[in-house]
Amino acid sequence: MKNKKKTSIQAKTLIYLLTFNIVIIVLLWICQISIFDFYYEKEQINNMDSIVSSLKNASAEEIGTLLQDVAYQNEVCIAITSDTGIIATYNANMNGCPLSSSNTQARELMLQFIDSESSFKSYQFVNDAKHVSALMYGLKTNSNYMFIYSNLEDISEFTLIIKRQLMYVCILGIFIAVIISIFLSSKITDPITEITKKARKLGSGNSDVEFKESGIKEIDELAETLSQAQKEMAKTDELRRDLMANVSHDLKTPLTMIKAYAEMIRDISYKDKDKMNEHLGIIVDETDRLTVLVNDILDLSKMQSNADVLKLEKFDLVSEINSIVKKYQIIKETEKYTINVEEPETAMIKADKKKINQVIYNLVNNAINYTGDDKKVTIRVTKHKKYYLVEIIDTGKGIKEEEIPYIWDKYYKNDKNHKRNVVSTGLGLSIVKQILELHNYEYGVKSVLKKGTTFYFKIKI
Repeated sequence: MKNKKKTSIQAKTLIYLLTFNIVIIVLLWICQISIFDFYYEKEQINNMDSIVSSLKNASAEEIGTLLQDVAYQNEVCIAITSDTGIIATYNANMNGCPLSSSNTQARELMLQFIDSESSFKSYQFVNDAKHVSALMYGLKTNSNYMFIYSNLEDISEFTLIIKRQLMYVCILGIFIAVIISIFLSSKITDPITEITKKARKLGSGNSDVEFKESGIKEIDELAETLSQAQKEMAKTDELRRDLMANVSHDLKTPLTMIKAYAEMIRDISYKDKDKMNEHLGIIVDETDRLTVLVNDILDLSKMQSNADVLKLEKFDLVSEINSIVKKYQIIKETEKYTINVEEPETAMIKADKKKINQVIYNLVNNAINYTGDDKKVTIRVTKHKKYYLVEIIDTGKGIKEEEIPYIWDKYYKNDKNHKRNVVSTGLGLSIVKQILELHNYEYGVKSVLKKGTTFYFKIKI
């Protein structure tokens, strides 16, 4: 496939603006040249009609003075004739006036009007003497006849000067249009070019760029979007570093333990069966810890790539919660944690049992990790008309309001130095979010600083 030749936005804007300006100027020139004569002709005809109307309405006493004024003011020539010949002429020296000359063409039309016995008639013809279109009106007044003549084409030097001047104006207009187009294209495209350069720097990993306002709404919105993206990239970068630190720590600790106890069994405790079993138990526990980490990463990756499918089935939520709570019996006994359960006798739901168990397990893990000194965690299930409300409550220090939108991000921890009492990877809440969204369940968190946090979700009945 052939690559299309690319043109810069500045060049395109310049071409479009320049083309637009030139087209407007050329259209103006064409319209002026082609329409000028037509417009003049129409104007002359209207003017002649107006003259005839004024003369028709004039009294016999006014007509003499009026004819002189009308002829000179309107650039027409007027002749008064009788059956025997011309009585008087007005403005007979007007350029092209044929009424007082022996112009056979005009004379024939004048005689034709006299013979027709009409009271009014107009004639449009070509004045062969001057090679111009002409208009002549015949008007009967008492026993005489009045003829009014006007050129329909402007043949004056003044008109030629105007047309020539218009040509110079158009050339100057094109020159100015070029300058304005260059200025406007630069004004519009410079901010875009600047943003593009900075965005390229941002894409290459340099987050120390600033997107400034240009005063153009759309470009400022783009700059604001890129600034927001810059902040998100910085946050993602920080989360990535946290991920590397957390995952490295989570992998390194169990691997170190496994290696140490495996070497101890090989070198020392293989002779003592009880010691060897104790060390093997530690190796198994640390292996389980690694398995949890790897499974969490795989589960999250699968859900985010939309490769995970729900396996819906009916089951009792209360029974599943009770089974999960039993798994924490060891920390209840050894570390004096209290896990209270408030629930109805049964709560039959239709969902992916394995994934809902994972949600509850992760939320309980989170609550244990962050609960207060009283080491108290509450699991509450409340039946409503259309849904079951599941709440996992801790008594910890709470979450700042500005941090709440980010707690669902993978690897995010609002307290990076918290004490881990159960196996945790930092992916728990992100997995919870993905599973609940996969089920299309409403979920959220309510938190009060120094009082505790409640995570909740609603399971549709």
